[in-house]
Amino acid sequence: MIKLVLTGLWVCVVTLASVYFSVQTATAPATSPDDAKKAQQEFVKGEAINVPVIANGQVTGYFLTRISFMMDKGKASALQPPLAALTTDELYSLLVGNKAIDIAHVETFNVAAFRDEIKKSMNERLGGDYVGDVLVEQLDYLSKNEIGSGDGPGKRTAKPVKIVQGDAPSDAPPKPAH
Repeated sequence: MIKLVLTGLWVCVVTLASVYFSVQTATAPATSPDDAKKAQQEFVKGEAINVPVIANGQVTGYFLTRISFMMDKGKASALQPPLAALTTDELYSLLVGNKAIDIAHVETFNVAAFRDEIKKSMNERLGGDYVGDVLVEQLDYLSKNEIGSGDGPGKRTAKPVKIVQGDAPSDAPPKPAH
């Protein structure tokens, strides 16, 4: 008789434990505010652009850049102006007008500060908190001397200087503008 009662208790304990653990694993874990915010963002791929570097009134080289954004889904779809044009204009303003990158001292380039500056200026320009994160996919520099003329048998191939290793994979390297 004692064996029968102990067996019954054992079955009850095992059943209760399995029900408890199955309910615990079946319920969704609580999401943190950061995870909830990321779930409401969408990836907006940037265009590959070439930004001329101007020094002493002459073009000395080009930045080859592709910068993408993580934006709020609802706000990004409500934007009237084309985002690609705004991005290109803002990057020209930052890289040419503001001299955010000093080619003579590439090793001191601060990627986090560059991203923050782009995010801040894009949000100011759009008039709200649209850009959640900035993704630097490509940021290379080609000096004017490295760019070949492209005609004739002795044409040179340019080798860009990597300034930043990208956050996201790029589809293909952009062609420099002439």
